[in-house]
Amino acid sequence: MRYAIIAAGEGSRLTQEGVALPKPLVEVGGESLILRLLRIFMVHGATEICVICNDRTPLVEARLKEIQTAGISLSPSAEKTAVPLRFVVKSTPSSMHSFYELADWLDGDEPFVLTTVDTVFRETEFAEYLAAFKSCLAAGNDGLMGVTTYVDDEKPLYVETDRRQRITAFADAVGGTTKRIETADEGSGTYVSAGIYGLTPKALQTLRTCVARGESRMRNFQRALLRDGLQLQAWAFSKVLDVDHQSDIAKAEEFLKE
Repeated sequence: MRYAIIAAGEGSRLTQEGVALPKPLVEVGGESLILRLLRIFMVHGATEICVICNDRTPLVEARLKEIQTAGISLSPSAEKTAVPLRFVVKSTPSSMHSFYELADWLDGDEPFVLTTVDTVFRETEFAEYLAAFKSCLAAGNDGLMGVTTYVDDEKPLYVETDRRQRITAFADAVGGTTKRIETADEGSGTYVSAGIYGLTPKALQTLRTCVARGESRMRNFQRALLRDGLQLQAWAFSKVLDVDHQSDIAKAEEFLKE
């Protein structure tokens, strides 16, 4: 399984609130956000991990180079393990464009899971999600999107599903500001995106088309996936947090202790 991490945001809100470290190096529970994701992905069979960070955070680039050379420990008492890590240093106008910069590495015949560096979830639930992703692909679907009923975003993306948890729409508001994809048994549930995307390389053609059309934002890419006819399922996490503010750090730490 390939994994990808978008770590190219500026973290401006954290900086304005007095957090000195760039967001990927902010620690939650004694572990930096970037290291936590790398460790979890390695535990779950990463064949390659692709990362993008911006060119205004040299500390992040230096840390990634160190990890490439020295590896990481998968548990407190374990020796360091080599990480199949690739990374690119580039500032982009949106998360969708950051994803685009990783697309060539993710292309091929292997599925991948993409997330942003500040996504905090329970490791046990992530393991269940990965198992569901494999089953989802075996059933002929094109992707499994992590969703949740817990709203922790200032501008959440709402995800509408039918009774079989097939995604029918991505909307900016409950009830939808976008045209729904008509199905015979729609209307089963509404969630918000958890920012965890399990996809096949088939989705990369949609991504490239979106960039060529001058579009931006991950939510527009997700809508384009439905327009292009990709079959996407939803998998509900109990809770997923984003670390956007200083107060989110303590909130994430308490969440991981629950």
